[in-house]
Amino acid sequence: MKQSFIIILTAILYSCNSSKKETNQVAGSNTTSTINKDISVAAPKLDLEQALKLAELPLHCINIEYPNRLSQTLGSDEDLKSPTTLHPAFYGCFDWHSSVHGHWSLVSLLKSFPNISNAKTIKQRLLNNISKENIEAEVAYFKGKHNGSYERTYGWAWLLKLAEALHTWDEDTARELEQNLQPLTNLIIEKYMEFLPKLNYPLRVGTHTNTAFGLSFAYDYAQTVNNDALKKAIKDRALFFYAKDQNCPMSWEPSGSDFLSPCLEEAALMKRLLPLEDFKVWLDDFLPQLKQHDFNIEVGLVSDRTDGHLVHLDGVNFSRAWNLYKIAEDLPEYNHLKPVANQHINYSLPSIFGDDYMGGHWLGSFAIYALNASKL
Repeated sequence: MKQSFIIILTAILYSCNSSKKETNQVAGSNTTSTINKDISVAAPKLDLEQALKLAELPLHCINIEYPNRLSQTLGSDEDLKSPTTLHPAFYGCFDWHSSVHGHWSLVSLLKSFPNISNAKTIKQRLLNNISKENIEAEVAYFKGKHNGSYERTYGWAWLLKLAEALHTWDEDTARELEQNLQPLTNLIIEKYMEFLPKLNYPLRVGTHTNTAFGLSFAYDYAQTVNNDALKKAIKDRALFFYAKDQNCPMSWEPSGSDFLSPCLEEAALMKRLLPLEDFKVWLDDFLPQLKQHDFNIEVGLVSDRTDGHLVHLDGVNFSRAWNLYKIAEDLPEYNHLKPVANQHINYSLPSIFGDDYMGGHWLGSFAIYALNASKL
């Protein structure tokens, strides 16, 4: 009897420990089944109410100077100046690139919702910041002796995404803004054209310097404005880097502070560049698992949204989504990727409103871009 009691007690304790261990594994491992079952796969939708909430995120930060991360190389004491002096157009939202895509967010929302209630306020803020004089100062900064690689290529890419949005916005305000921005746009194009032939190896990371991301946004701009020279430079380099890639290790993603997926960024870039039939052959070699109708991948789990690096994983969810939508575009056999993309947006979207500033200053742009991509 005593022996039976000990056996039963041992079984109960083992069961409790196993249950606890399983719960911990779900919270921090690469398993997909338990977590993703609880996330809605309904297609997310950007409506007017949500647009108003998303607009508040960049409106709250594009003219907030501090806190600020300048990422500046100092040549002398003369370079120690305030963010508003160094970057009069794009000084807010914690860093230069976040300010740029915060402005892109406002343009994107105005394009989609021209009757949004705060349209007049948004337009005036854009005109105040993207003025001729302010952009001249931004150009001067980029031409500084120590600033040749400043914001390469993440900030460059978002600047061209902003220029693309202005170019495709049929509005008088857009024409003035596009003209004001043009000197900086031209400079960034020149920098891409100068840099790409020198880049012998791509950067396959999940953060700012990811080469595929930088090339995707730059290619979108070049295609929109029919810049054949930039398109060719991007295509030539991308094919040199990626044409023979196979078996991308998706199981290694994400790293602890990724906000981009190296594998999916590359696949979405190649989708832009290759004819559909060629792309399908390439994708079968690069990410063969995407063709499986039960393909799934766990969302990036955020443990602390007040931590500026850990909150990056909300970004990886949005960027994964926009890449999955792009891959599935015009390819019905990959439509099963869309619910996976929906899951990723639905996990992170509710958390960015009223969020800590470390996420709020940039995640709205990622959410808007992902929601726009869901219409593909």
